[in-house]
Amino acid sequence: MLVDVPLPQLRSYRPDRSEPAGFDAFWDRTLAEARAAAVPPVFAPYDAGLRTVEVFDVTFSGYDAHPVRAWLILPRGAAGPLPCVVEYIGYNGGRGLPHEYLTWSAAGYAHLVMDSRGQGSGGYTHAVTPDPAPAGDPSTPGFLTRGIGSPETYYYRRLFTDAARAVDTARAHPAVDPDRVAVAGASQGGGIAIAAAALSRGLAGAMVDVPFLCDFRHAVEITDNHPYLELVTYCRTQRHRAEAVFDVLDYFDGVNLAARATAPALFSVALMDATCPPSTVFAAYNHWAGADKDIRVWKYNGHEGGGAFQTAAQMARLAELFG
Repeated sequence: MLVDVPLPQLRSYRPDRSEPAGFDAFWDRTLAEARAAAVPPVFAPYDAGLRTVEVFDVTFSGYDAHPVRAWLILPRGAAGPLPCVVEYIGYNGGRGLPHEYLTWSAAGYAHLVMDSRGQGSGGYTHAVTPDPAPAGDPSTPGFLTRGIGSPETYYYRRLFTDAARAVDTARAHPAVDPDRVAVAGASQGGGIAIAAAALSRGLAGAMVDVPFLCDFRHAVEITDNHPYLELVTYCRTQRHRAEAVFDVLDYFDGVNLAARATAPALFSVALMDATCPPSTVFAAYNHWAGADKDIRVWKYNGHEGGGAFQTAAQMARLAELFG
């Protein structure tokens, strides 16, 4: 069933933002520290058994110089420098294996697939990047409340920093045109793509599908699906900390980050999505700072969104943006 307000109301849903006074300073400092501590990325050739692409097993410096893994997949024999899609993965997934990611190289683009630190045991694509940060305060099982005692220790500070550094890493490879890099992802990957678009300069585009991590305060009031249920469970148990939790989340809310993202954007939303409810998606979309934006609405779909149909729309849009 449709899980939110009618579409005309969704299109105009632009909630007030709850934004910390130190938001920009926090992220400027976080990224400056990560870049200052970084070492050059390593692109190790990898035999994936694939004839039409060249694959590199990438290690780059993420948050606090922690090593983060990725795949770089290049169309074999293509003349560079190439446009590049940097892709982020859904909740509790990871970079998996190279043959799972052939769409963008088949379209003629470089493709960097970032691993998600500490994740990758959710029953689909696996990860190989650990999260070396200590567990910190008590948390609900999962990642949404890990380190939520402060913005300094929160898990998504590390993951969003990794995402911005993944863009830096793609731009560092000689086969990639640094002026033609787009970010992409679905669900958690879509939320990470919003963050990467806000924290990176000069992106050619952002492909944001059914994004998670948006409009936290509203999301927990209108869905009891995981992963947002992790926040409810935490606040149910840690009753005395509930408001402080959302004060921390304001630093990571896709709505606040979207308000700083200017790259051309193609979003998608599914009106039967109880995991990432449509109003939370429209909250980020309607606050997106860039004027060049569009959203595809999939009325009869749940969290799977538009699937291959959305990918086709992305391919057409990227062909325009990359030239």
